[in-house]
Amino acid sequence: MKTSILSTAFAVCLSLSLSAQISGPPSGGNQHAETTQWMGPVSVKVHYSSPDVKGPNGQDRRGHIWGELIPYGLNNLGFGASSEESPSPWRAGANENTTVTLSHDVMVEGQPLAAGTYGLHMIVEEEGPWTVIFSHRSEDWGSFFYDPQYDALRVEVTPKEHEYTEWLNFTFTDRQLTSCVMELQWEDIAVPISFEAPNVMELYAATIEGELHNQQGFTAQNWAQGALFLANNNMDLEKAEEWADYALNAPFIGQRNATTLRAKARVLMANEKTDEAKSLFLESVTHPTGSVFQNHGLGRQMIPLDAEFALEIFKANADTYPDQWPVNVGLMRGYSAMGEFEKAIEYGEKALENVPEGDNLNGPALEANLEKLRKGEDIN
Repeated sequence: MKTSILSTAFAVCLSLSLSAQISGPPSGGNQHAETTQWMGPVSVKVHYSSPDVKGPNGQDRRGHIWGELIPYGLNNLGFGASSEESPSPWRAGANENTTVTLSHDVMVEGQPLAAGTYGLHMIVEEEGPWTVIFSHRSEDWGSFFYDPQYDALRVEVTPKEHEYTEWLNFTFTDRQLTSCVMELQWEDIAVPISFEAPNVMELYAATIEGELHNQQGFTAQNWAQGALFLANNNMDLEKAEEWADYALNAPFIGQRNATTLRAKARVLMANEKTDEAKSLFLESVTHPTGSVFQNHGLGRQMIPLDAEFALEIFKANADTYPDQWPVNVGLMRGYSAMGEFEKAIEYGEKALENVPEGDNLNGPALEANLEKLRKGEDIN
């Protein structure tokens, strides 16, 4: 009895040891690779094994990749679930599934795809578009067990000629705040796949709100910055006004300073409460926590929106910081925007006399502006 138990235990251990795998280089020398692209807080990550145009024995397979090594269409791979009745696509790489991981819901080639990890497969065509398949089965080995019932999304993309690429490579060729293009590049072909995250600003707004309810919310400046984010992106202006009020008046942390005043004014402007906004903007210009350069920048921003009010800001800046650089530059621009070129020239010449020592940029720029003003041309 004891011998039988020992024999059985030995057999089980032997079986386990034979089925276990030891670590070693990837099959066929196809190295693992991974790259991630962000669209704001949204990430697209692709993980793949990268085959070489040169074969394992060093043979040059250039010109024999597409349609030969990688057959066109769906094919019987002769293993797993792949058969004549249930042919398989290409695994879009080598070895294990190529996978794409999305941190958030996105649009792929204009079609919605939920956050998650997907196996990536392709139906390669000799002519016309290729079919890109995102499969819920992301942990398989290649396409041997591909089953269309697990497709999460199929989209069509158009391959294009590309400079020679020795190793199969995924890269991101276009990188915008709300969109990117992931491109498979191998041999002489590139296959672009577009991704879009249309709700990036909403995600940022939600993140900011969560932060304001945490440690970051114990600073008036952060509430002001949050309010500005909403206003600048024309999002939830009612909430933006609440946040701006909190920055000014919240118990313990509220502060009436140039930053919070300007944030509230910007929100009011977005809410078309123009008179109240202008009053707070001017208060921010004269507030001791501001600076001559901040005020000058505010005036420059206002010129295309309201030239008359921009001139008021430049005048208030000059009254608050008399004879400081660059108040005369601001008055020059303000009067120019109003079409009062003689006064603009007067203040431009004063500014030229007061260019800071060692400043080799503003002098020539002022001279160029004065030349335009003397010709009766606006400099803004």
